[in-house]
Amino acid sequence: MSLNMKLEHMHTFHTFEVPTVIKHGIGSIQYIGEEVKRLGVTKVLLVTDPGIYQAGVTAPVENHLKEAGLAVVVFNKVQPNPATALIAEGSSLYEKESCDGLVAVGGGSSMDTAKAIGVEVKHEGSVLDYEAAEGKKPLEHRIPPLTTIPTTAGTGSEVTQWAVITDEEREFKFNTGGPLIAAHLTILDPELHVTMPPHVTAMTGIDALAHAIECYTMHFAQPVTDAVALLAIEYVAKYIRRAYADSGDIEARYGMAQAAMLAGLSYGSASAGAAHAMSQTLGGIIPVAHGQAVAAMMGPVMEYNWKGHPDKFARIAQALGVDTFNMTTEEAAKASVNEVYRLVEDLDVPTLEEQGVSSEMIERLAKEAMKDPQTVGNPRDLTVKDYVWIYERCFNLTPKTV
Repeated sequence: MSLNMKLEHMHTFHTFEVPTVIKHGIGSIQYIGEEVKRLGVTKVLLVTDPGIYQAGVTAPVENHLKEAGLAVVVFNKVQPNPATALIAEGSSLYEKESCDGLVAVGGGSSMDTAKAIGVEVKHEGSVLDYEAAEGKKPLEHRIPPLTTIPTTAGTGSEVTQWAVITDEEREFKFNTGGPLIAAHLTILDPELHVTMPPHVTAMTGIDALAHAIECYTMHFAQPVTDAVALLAIEYVAKYIRRAYADSGDIEARYGMAQAAMLAGLSYGSASAGAAHAMSQTLGGIIPVAHGQAVAAMMGPVMEYNWKGHPDKFARIAQALGVDTFNMTTEEAAKASVNEVYRLVEDLDVPTLEEQGVSSEMIERLAKEAMKDPQTVGNPRDLTVKDYVWIYERCFNLTPKTV
């Protein structure tokens, strides 16, 4: 990172905003009809993916909305790493059916799709015109009333102020966002999470952990994001193995739902770090599942990063449940790295190679990651050469250092 950038973030005018009302409880989905009605909505575009729809997960949501007298139009075409063409199709349907509100049911892809549809129906042109990048337009209008209902505990998109969309032409995932894109309401009901298979529990849960760790250690961290990030780390450490082992453990599901939401709130700051820069750029090139890619990358990224903020990495070790009483700060910082490696192993997370990523792509992937704006937030300076090292650790092509 350049000296100018470092000075800039030292003097940042920090902001933390939570535009989303958060409601939660076991069985809380029963209240969605009246809650959405209270937002002034009469006709909903329900955004979800075909798997969740066919499994009947959205059925109770639709029923409760209709019981409250709301009309429901279903858009169930969401795919992982949603592309600009999908957003255009969704916004076209919203306008054609004269909808006046959005409900997203599913994981991060469904929630991000709904946010991006909201951008297009309230702004001219494509969501691509509102990429969070220099020279692009900022959002000017609040999206239509959006209610998010996560069925996974990972992305935190239910409360974040970002949507991550794929530009297929550039093979690049970009962010659009700010307070105007955030959901108006989220309802967290752990009963909707019990259908998650173990591998989805693992990859989404470690994605939540990655949000918390990266936002806690990044350059733009602030006290309020530190607070929610640390609690998210503690919740993941306490509940993720239980949720992975027993899908019906409702306490563990509730804890993980809270962890994902808290970690999403920690994204209320300006950035994340190398793991998200790597996974987002990788996901624009190869159709890997975001959470699974992050999970495979998190250990190597922490192994590289701990020197950038040893005291915070030592605190992460405590939050993960490591007894650091007789450790030095450096020993505890390294222990946090090894604890995350152990967690990834316990949850049987596939390697990048097993996810279909070739080590021959390392040079290209390192260059792409360097272009991602989240690189700026990373706690340790990065170059293309450093990204190559992290990727080589992901493939075990270079020795472990902790």
